[in-house]
Amino acid sequence: MTALGRVVAVCVVHTERDSGSRRAPRTAIDKRPVDGDVQVGLLGLAGDHVCDTEFHGGEHKAVYAYHDDEAQRWAGELGRDVAPGWFGENLRIAGPVTATDAVVGERWRIGEQLVLEVTGPRVPCGTFGTWTGERRWVKRFTERADTGAYLRVVTAGPVRAGDAVRRIHVPDHGVTVREVFTGEQPDRLEALLAAVPDLSPSATERIDHHLSRAERARDAEGLA
Repeated sequence: MTALGRVVAVCVVHTERDSGSRRAPRTAIDKRPVDGDVQVGLLGLAGDHVCDTEFHGGEHKAVYAYHDDEAQRWAGELGRDVAPGWFGENLRIAGPVTATDAVVGERWRIGEQLVLEVTGPRVPCGTFGTWTGERRWVKRFTERADTGAYLRVVTAGPVRAGDAVRRIHVPDHGVTVREVFTGEQPDRLEALLAAVPDLSPSATERIDHHLSRAERARDAEGLA
C-alpha cells in the first residue's frame, strides 16, 4: 500500500442547471463541497445525482476525481478561481500522482473503508463547455488531456475532506487514464484490451475509436 495523497474536498450537486442540450436539457454538473462524512455506494455519493444517464453515472462512472494541481494550472491559464466542484468532480484530490496519470484498474483506499477502482477518462462534452463559459473549452480541455478519472466503487464506505488516499493495487499493464484518452500508443491500448476484458464500456469504446483511427492511418500509408 502506497500513499497517493489526500482528499481536498468532497462535492455533490448543488443545483440542476440548463445544459444547453435539447437531448438532455438539465445537468447536475454544478457541484459544491460539503462537510463531514458522505456515504459512497455502488452508484456514487449520497446527495449526488446525474441528469444525463445515457452518458453519465452508472457503476463504472460512480465517482469522478480531479487533481488539484491540474485544476490550479487551469486557474492560472484562465485567470479565474476553479474551486472544488468546478469540473463537476466529486473528489478534488492532492498528492504526487494525478488522477489522469493513474493506471486503469488501480485501486484506492480512501479513509479506512472506501475502496475505488480507476475505470477511465472523462471525455468532455458540450454541456461541460456551456457550464464553464470558456471559449473553445471542449477543444482546449481535450488538447490538455488532464481529464481526471472515473472510478467504480469496490467497497462502499464514507469519505470526507482530509481523508488519506492510498494505492492498494496497481495492474501490471501500466496503461494510464491519459493514454486511454489520447490514444497515442495504439499497441499498448490493444494489449490492454487483451489483458483486461472487463474494461468499462466507455473506456472500451474510446480504445476502439483509437484503434480504428490507427488502422485507417496505416491503410492510408499503404496506399501512398
